[in-house]
Amino acid sequence: MGNQLRAHHRDEVRRGRRGTPLSISLVVGVLTLGAVGCMASTQEEVAMGSQYAAELNRQIPLITDPEITRYITVLGDSMARVADTRNLDWHFYVVDQAEINAFAVPGGYIYVNRGLIERAETLSELAGVLGHEIAHVTLRHSMEQMAKANQANFGLAIGCILAPGVCNSGLGATAVQLGAGGLFAKFSRDDESDADRAGIEYAVRAGIDPRGIPAMFRTLLAERQRRPDALEGMFSTHPLAEDRVAETEALISRIDPVVLQSLTTDTRAFQQFKARLKSLPPSPTSGGR
Repeated sequence: MGNQLRAHHRDEVRRGRRGTPLSISLVVGVLTLGAVGCMASTQEEVAMGSQYAAELNRQIPLITDPEITRYITVLGDSMARVADTRNLDWHFYVVDQAEINAFAVPGGYIYVNRGLIERAETLSELAGVLGHEIAHVTLRHSMEQMAKANQANFGLAIGCILAPGVCNSGLGATAVQLGAGGLFAKFSRDDESDADRAGIEYAVRAGIDPRGIPAMFRTLLAERQRRPDALEGMFSTHPLAEDRVAETEALISRIDPVVLQSLTTDTRAFQQFKARLKSLPPSPTSGGR
């Protein structure tokens, strides 16, 4: 029986490499996680995260412009370096989608949609998003969600990234709410608060003004009022309410004002990065903007 299962596993992997739908090929990782226990070791987390990221990178449109990749990697690494105590090999990607979203895959894989970067006015706002997503990895929130994932709603959760509208359909919303909570299911309020708190800390350690975090929250809340459809993916995984602005501002108010004044809010390099991003061909999902 063991040999048969291993042969079946190899066949599934081969089919996945030839274009098996993402929701099917990724199930192998979910079943493996169930076999090793509720929470994997760091080595197992990295291996599983690498598999998921490889599948995602074949399915979602990524911006490969060298200057865009270099900037997001340097900025992300500057924050991960002060946040990570496990020496993870971090990877940062810009997703070529107009929808506003960002998400983290266990093991150190961070994705930020082009649409979100375009809404960030300053370096500190984008850094706040990166710090928040890094925290979901360092605090193992993403791993906890992976541990809870099941075959049915994991495929749907991936669909939320590829086609956010499915999550707002009656069937999709019911499956996400009633399922065991896939990798990209909604984080709990406590998880979000913890990630906000850690994101503030990481920003300060990296020499970046953490006030970009509540500033970005205000931008997202205003965008939700103006165009709710633009944030379907973001709010399906990261619940955001007005009180999170007040909570993060309260945390930041405890930081020495002299320290805050010494931190970086914006740079010419960030504005050049945004200008280069804008100069690229429109996102394939930019219809209706």
